[in-house]
Amino acid sequence: MELNWTRVLWWDTRKLSEPVETLILDIEKKGRIENALGAMSLEYEPTMPTKFMVGTEQGRIISCNRKGKNDAEKIGSVFPGHWGPVYALQRHPNFTKNFLSVGDWTVRIWSEELRDDCIMWTKPSMHTITDAQWSPTRSSIFYTTKMDGTLDVWDILFKQNEPTLSMQVVDEPLHCLRVQESQGRLIACGSQNGTVTLVEVSDNLCTQGKSEKTLVSGMFDRETRRAKILEARGRAKRDARTKSAQGEKGEKPTTEGGTGESDLKEADPIDKAEKDFWKIIEEEKRRRDRKFVADDEKAAGESGAVTDGELTANATT
Repeated sequence: MELNWTRVLWWDTRKLSEPVETLILDIEKKGRIENALGAMSLEYEPTMPTKFMVGTEQGRIISCNRKGKNDAEKIGSVFPGHWGPVYALQRHPNFTKNFLSVGDWTVRIWSEELRDDCIMWTKPSMHTITDAQWSPTRSSIFYTTKMDGTLDVWDILFKQNEPTLSMQVVDEPLHCLRVQESQGRLIACGSQNGTVTLVEVSDNLCTQGKSEKTLVSGMFDRETRRAKILEARGRAKRDARTKSAQGEKGEKPTTEGGTGESDLKEADPIDKAEKDFWKIIEEEKRRRDRKFVADDEKAAGESGAVTDGELTANATT
């Protein structure tokens, strides 16, 4: 498989004179080359032989399936992606419905269940991020290369606002990286001048903990549910505004089923979750305050008992 600007080409090694199949990246599904988006990156997972993804120069991420009979059927979901070019794409090796993308100085993590927004993202970097790859042996870790020549290690279970580890590999821009598939210990980094630097990481970065995979799965599921709730909330508010605008134009808005703004607010799961969260926090604070008071009283009682004992002993002496 190969990217050729606005097309995806399939090749047979037994016949390299011309591609055996071509897909025009027209997200309007009309097969027009003038409407096609420019391809920047390609993702192919061997365990899903008919599926692949393409990152475009316009920032869109296109999910495709070769099983389709024509171009319209081969182009599936289209994700908003980034504002600028998508430099890298990769599915998670353990959770294939989740994938990461690189663009706009950030790394974003997506779920195939959501098309409107990502579920996690890093804050913008001071230097352009050029590539990213998941660790094949640690579910929570991915690596990134940047234009300042650094290799960053991200552990999403440890912290998400900054890299867990950052190392200066070379004094020139790094453009790509590949992680050793079998052990995840060696990382090859390719620089702007054609130099390949091999980096070896410690055991902690390539040996997975007992519950790490379960925790990452839970994190992805939780963030996906949160994003779905926000998506549904936004869709409901847009519908309410549309009906309100229709009412101002003299059209009778449909109010059955409680679609007004007040009803939406009352049924808003985000507000309810936030109230429940702060309620739990307050209860925990009160519980801890009671515990501190009890501990202080206990300590004071023990101190008083020791003092009385010492006085009795001194008096006897």
